[in-house]
Amino acid sequence: MVAIVYQTNKKTGVTYAYESESYWDKEKQQSRAKRTCIGRVDPVTKQIVPTRPRKKPVVGTAKAKRGPVPITTAARRFYGASYFFDWIGKVSGVTEDLRTCFPDTWQQILSLVYYLILEDRNPLSRFPRWAATHWHPCGSSISSQRSSELFAAITEADRQRFFNLQGQRRIEKEYLAYDSTSVSSYSKCLKQVRYGNNKDHEPLAQINLALLFGQESRLPFYYRKLAGNIPDVRTLTKLLTDMQTLGYSKIKVVLDRGFYSTANINELYRQHLKFLIGAKLSLRLVQTHLDTVRETLRSWTHYSQVYQLYAYSLPITWAYSQDRPYKGDTIKEERRLYLHLYYDPDRALEDEKAFNSRLAALQEELLSNQRHPEHEQLYDRFFEVKQTPIRGIKVIAKEDAQAEAKRNYGYFALLSNDVKDPIQALEIYRRKDLVEKAFDNLKERLNFRRLAVSSEQSLDGKLFVQFVALIYLSYVTGKMQETKLFREYTLQEVLDEFDVIECFAVPGQRLQVGEITKRQRELYQKFAVKPPASLQ
Repeated sequence: MVAIVYQTNKKTGVTYAYESESYWDKEKQQSRAKRTCIGRVDPVTKQIVPTRPRKKPVVGTAKAKRGPVPITTAARRFYGASYFFDWIGKVSGVTEDLRTCFPDTWQQILSLVYYLILEDRNPLSRFPRWAATHWHPCGSSISSQRSSELFAAITEADRQRFFNLQGQRRIEKEYLAYDSTSVSSYSKCLKQVRYGNNKDHEPLAQINLALLFGQESRLPFYYRKLAGNIPDVRTLTKLLTDMQTLGYSKIKVVLDRGFYSTANINELYRQHLKFLIGAKLSLRLVQTHLDTVRETLRSWTHYSQVYQLYAYSLPITWAYSQDRPYKGDTIKEERRLYLHLYYDPDRALEDEKAFNSRLAALQEELLSNQRHPEHEQLYDRFFEVKQTPIRGIKVIAKEDAQAEAKRNYGYFALLSNDVKDPIQALEIYRRKDLVEKAFDNLKERLNFRRLAVSSEQSLDGKLFVQFVALIYLSYVTGKMQETKLFREYTLQEVLDEFDVIECFAVPGQRLQVGEITKRQRELYQKFAVKPPASLQ
């Protein structure tokens, strides 16, 4: 017997209609009912509105299910390194954030990430060969065409959401190191490829890549692609705007002296942000104060045995100004600033040796009458040249000019509106080399020295995947530094130790993990990772 039954959802208030068919259950010896939803009840007309029929999934288009890829065929594959990366993805939140932002493709992205890290400098065209021998998140091969489609499908909105999620995990109470690098390209199809100040000294067009790195977490969480002809000093304002867009209002940034400008310092003050920035000694702001404390700075009381240099700090004021077009005026105020001055005797000696070698080369060019047009200003600045028919060329050093050039050797300066202690400021600033190492990893290990893509969409997507791989590499590198593993292993040696651990998969049975040596177990424990065992 078939009847219509009505039931209201208490949360939504929507009433649904069901077909209820009664039948006799022989096992339980009682009447039962089978219900099938046929629609919802219109609150006005009281008519039953049929529900939309569910489409049957088309083969090959179903969304990837959460959790491990089911075993469908018997196989023996390398497993130890993938297990290690799975653990990093879990503790860093990368896997969860990728699953949230890319619900359909997060496993493919992770598989490409694992490949980029393990297959040092190899192109993505070799991924199918690697996938045939390794256990990885998506569990299947990804062709070159499929990887290009995957890159093109990674949208700006999804990337920004990922940056936001990652930043929320580790932005609190830490300085963020910001720097940029150049990446060369032969491509004529990429709009932002321009000739600029190539930091690798290559005579090629380029794009610039800016990276934001957490100094305490030792992990990157934001990057931005820039046109190749944009100098560093002009990128800071846009970075601060991006940080506001992502919801980060109270950040602390560490910048090298290439980002120093009056406009940038004023902007940092305007947004009430804490900063630590390198400063050129030639700045009037620095020279004025350095000349007054030069002798005091190099006294024993200001010597640091740990860093083997002299450090001195003094509070100064910054002449802040802010134009207000909407009011037609300019705010001018004095703001608090700390000038940290340093003198490194070893650095002074190295600078002087290099300067003397340069002077010797210039002198030889003058004596041999093989002058170079690009050196004419240096000839005039440091030497006086006399020539007579009898004695020939005579080169006389300008002692005062040479002494003035060497006067500031060994000195350097930092500016901050937050850090008062010069040694603490130095420690924070020196940790900025994390960004430089990250750029090296991107270019050398993750194969980003040349742009081998043909479209903007593919470039953006590939760069994002390489950025995710950089998070994993940075995590491993940071832990190796923390546990002093670099004394015994290189990064590649650690990954190789993990990568040779095998697993054996059989449909319907749990995953069997191969033998693990004592050395491998100890390495896992150094990273606080439980060694892999057979999985259900």
